[in-house]
Amino acid sequence: MLRHIPFLKAVFIYSITAFGGPQGHIGMMLRTFVHKRRDVTEEELMEYNSFCQLLPGASSTQTLTLIGYKRGGIPLAVITLLIWLLPACIMMGAFSFLITYSIHDLTGNIFRFIQPVAIGFLLYASIKAFAISIKNFITLILMLSAMIITYLLFKTPWVFPLLIIAGGIATNFSDRRIPEKEVIKPKQIRWTNIWLFVLIFAIAGILSESARKQDWPNRKAYNLFENFYRFGSFVFGGGDVLLPMMLDQYVARPNSANAIKNPNAIKINKEELLTGYGVVRAIPGPVFSVGSFVGGMALKDMGKSWQLAGCVIGSIALFLPSALLVLFFFPVWQYLKKFVVVFRALEGINAIVVGFMWAATLYLLNTIHLSSFNTDSITGLVAIAATYLLLRYTKLPAPGIVLTAVLLGWIF
Repeated sequence: MLRHIPFLKAVFIYSITAFGGPQGHIGMMLRTFVHKRRDVTEEELMEYNSFCQLLPGASSTQTLTLIGYKRGGIPLAVITLLIWLLPACIMMGAFSFLITYSIHDLTGNIFRFIQPVAIGFLLYASIKAFAISIKNFITLILMLSAMIITYLLFKTPWVFPLLIIAGGIATNFSDRRIPEKEVIKPKQIRWTNIWLFVLIFAIAGILSESARKQDWPNRKAYNLFENFYRFGSFVFGGGDVLLPMMLDQYVARPNSANAIKNPNAIKINKEELLTGYGVVRAIPGPVFSVGSFVGGMALKDMGKSWQLAGCVIGSIALFLPSALLVLFFFPVWQYLKKFVVVFRALEGINAIVVGFMWAATLYLLNTIHLSSFNTDSITGLVAIAATYLLLRYTKLPAPGIVLTAVLLGWIF
């Protein structure tokens, strides 16, 4: 492991400077792990990102985990995952303790340039990805179609997997670009991780339901683990899809007409939940780290010790399915992609993912309020352009750009 210390140091620096959610993370990954360190190639990073879009869970977390997996197998992948998660989860867990106090707006002036900078990272990544993946007419059409559909249905979870499947099918209609390959020898598949994933899912469900029906003293902890493990197993599309699921579970259901069937259900104030989601956008790391905050808020009524336990449960249960799924399916994917039908599908999948990136860029540009064209919108556009130009034409590291943005927000 000693030879991997420089890599793990880079992961830690990335974990405390990677703002902007999964849309912005890919740009920083390109800058840090491709162009600066050369841990993976541009093509490999795009393939990892495309593959992770097929799976539920935190896609940027899964992509980074695969970079660690490529360098040092499962042990390094797990350490990479932990280093990436801990800073954000600790910050969001701490915020769950602070939320009851009088807190000033944490997303105020000091972070005013962070979102434009994140959009700049995404714009840089989108342009680079376009050059890598869009090489013919069919991939261009797929990218434009995915961009338009995703932009119109950005918070609809099923749009991501359906478009990816459609892209893979579309590029299999022609064999002119990618001819048949040689016969591939069958490979034995290790099913350990997927069985572990299913086993944990089943046990969590049984314990949660038993705790609810029998009213166990600490039943909320069992319910919380099951809820978050289920979220992590079924959420496609990232944090923007996770929020509606949490609002439904912890706000709508406890206040519905059927709440009488489960009067002791976990209940979280809507304003507190939305505040947590606002703060997670202003800190570095994965958006799924909001699980640490929500877990703490879910168990706060049981005392400080249980609130801390809720932070830990929320973090582990939300990210565990992502890790198990990506580490099981990636070796299978490496085998399957040797088949020509899968290899051709990759061409379409990569084009669809580029469309996702451009749709996210356009979607986030709406937050700059371009229609009003006031001082804030002009400042935002300047920050986006400056970020792209710095990434494109200088060797300034990504963390330096982010820290500069924070410093300027503090000064101005």
